[in-house]
Amino acid sequence: MPERVETTSPDGVDYGWVMQTTFVATIVIGAPVVAGLSTTATLPTWSSRAEFAIRVGALVWLLTAITVFAYAKRKHDQE
Repeated sequence: MPERVETTSPDGVDYGWVMQTTFVATIVIGAPVVAGLSTTATLPTWSSRAEFAIRVGALVWLLTAITVFAYAKRKHDQE
């Protein structure tokens, strides 16, 4: 078995876990939210559809990232 080149000792929140969880949760939560909200909006062109998806998706991503980070921070503080 080869020797390990690097080791890590993370202090605080595991940002890798936060980023991965945010990515997956944003897709799982964001896709249905964007699809649901798009049924109530008038989106006649592809560019308007793309702009709508980007705006709503960005908001979903931001809220998801804040929620996941707050969860990770609270969980780390309890340990």
